[in-house]
Amino acid sequence: MSPLIEINDPAFAGANTILIDARGGQDSYQRYLAGHLKNAIYSDLDQHLAAKVTDAAIGGRHPLPAVKSFSALLGSWGITSDSRVIIYDDKSGAFSAARLWWMLRSLGHEQVQVLNGGVQAAVKAGVVLSTDAYTPTPVKLYHTHGDYAGTVDIEETGAAAQDERRLVIDVRETPRYLGQTEPIDLIAGHIPGSVNLPYILNLDADGKYMPAEILRSMYLDAIGDVAHDEVIVHCGSGVTACHTLLGMAYAGITEPRLYVGSWSEWSRRDLPMATGNNN
Repeated sequence: MSPLIEINDPAFAGANTILIDARGGQDSYQRYLAGHLKNAIYSDLDQHLAAKVTDAAIGGRHPLPAVKSFSALLGSWGITSDSRVIIYDDKSGAFSAARLWWMLRSLGHEQVQVLNGGVQAAVKAGVVLSTDAYTPTPVKLYHTHGDYAGTVDIEETGAAAQDERRLVIDVRETPRYLGQTEPIDLIAGHIPGSVNLPYILNLDADGKYMPAEILRSMYLDAIGDVAHDEVIVHCGSGVTACHTLLGMAYAGITEPRLYVGSWSEWSRRDLPMATGNNN
């Protein structure tokens, strides 16, 4: 199953389909109420897709919630292992939609996709949005087997960035990677040895993912001879990195892993940091 779905796909009307509005951010619930896909469940990044932060130096600004808690949440949304889950946001998947997609995939859920182009694509296609809050019918606890797969910790990320046989990709905007600006975290810069491949390059002018063959060429050019399972992707706090992991999956590259803590954790740990094109 492709990780992306177009708004005209008949699966949106499927009896077994669960829609999730994961646009998140400030005033996200008000924006959800102002207009969302009919029967879409509201999801908030901080409330639903991340654990409570006690110290961003341990896990970053958006650490993953405990699997048991996330499983209970999925059950409250009516999601079972047989559900087809379609997720969207209003940032071309770059805010919370790709994060939720990655979380479900990392727990082994097969039928999960992100709406290509987000809610804007639905509006452009003439879909009438709903202003009614949707309450799902809960089911029993979603059954998972083990922890989130495909993650790496801060120690492994640091070692990988200094190993020519491995690759650490930073998907933040280039000015943040270069250390020219840092609007969120405490210190500007990047992990020494990491390379910059901004997530925005995944998108075309309409806010949709570039064709799979173009993305594959771009990713393979960056990866070079590095084995795909030795590629680590990160961002500021483990959210937009998932946008690139989704793009990679769309392009047929499924092995790269996620450093969840990302720059928000690294920059708070008194570790080496680089600026400019210095590595």
